[in-house]
Amino acid sequence: MSLMAFLDRWADVPTYDKAIESARRAVNAALRPQGVKDLLHGTWLGHSLHPVLVQVPVGSWVSAGVLDAIPRLRPAATVLIGTGVAAAVPAALSGAADWSEQDVGVRRLGALHALANTAALSLYVGSLLARGSGRGTLGRVLSYAGLGIAGGSAAVGGHMSYAQSSGPSHSATAARALTSDWIDLGPLDDLPEGKPALRTGKGGSVAVPLAAVRRGARVDVFVGACAHLSGPLYEGAVEEVRGEQCLVCPWHGSAFDLDSGSPRRGPAANPQEKLEVRMEAGRVMARLPNRHR
Repeated sequence: MSLMAFLDRWADVPTYDKAIESARRAVNAALRPQGVKDLLHGTWLGHSLHPVLVQVPVGSWVSAGVLDAIPRLRPAATVLIGTGVAAAVPAALSGAADWSEQDVGVRRLGALHALANTAALSLYVGSLLARGSGRGTLGRVLSYAGLGIAGGSAAVGGHMSYAQSSGPSHSATAARALTSDWIDLGPLDDLPEGKPALRTGKGGSVAVPLAAVRRGARVDVFVGACAHLSGPLYEGAVEEVRGEQCLVCPWHGSAFDLDSGSPRRGPAANPQEKLEVRMEAGRVMARLPNRHR
């Protein structure tokens, strides 16, 4: 059985769901207030923060592995291992924040990812202690073992991101199915004031849901699948979030600025895809912006 097939099977196993749910509740209780979670999600960045932060411990530990192979450079390897250990803490916090808002299959794999990372971190801490007490050979053995486990854990994280789509913008994926032509969304008068309405756009083989929000004579139109986990934005609500009028997803509460589509509250970190809008004889016309054509 390939590693990927094993991971897919693991994601289907409910055996540890009770413990995983307890851990998820503990993470949500610890990462308060909402602004803390938004910081860790990367909502302010417009991109998930976790893959940015993990570059430091991973890069430090890989580099330390290279330097450890050269006797005269081993003191520098120790410095890099310490850097990686310190950087692993914020990386883990950002990963925990994202993990707590994922669907059940991703949470199962995320638990495995977290356990492996904890084991790798423990080995690196042990390596630092061994090196500090003059047991350099033991320190190198522990650090190489940690590097091996961290590499395996990285494969799990990659599977979560790419095979299970835990990180990419689901809104951008849905936008790729839309035609690049102007889409007739019907008369302006048919849209309710101040609340999202479901409209559809032509796709290659299926209709793509859109969320249209009327504010007086102005209409804002978004791809209907939330950037976070494809929640139905057209079933959401319009709320003021941090001083801006936002479209709020009904599934996890992600809030997107009606003017720009930028996330104002997580767990979404990616912007929501927004369409260009014009009026023709009282009818609302929308199309994808130029970057998609």
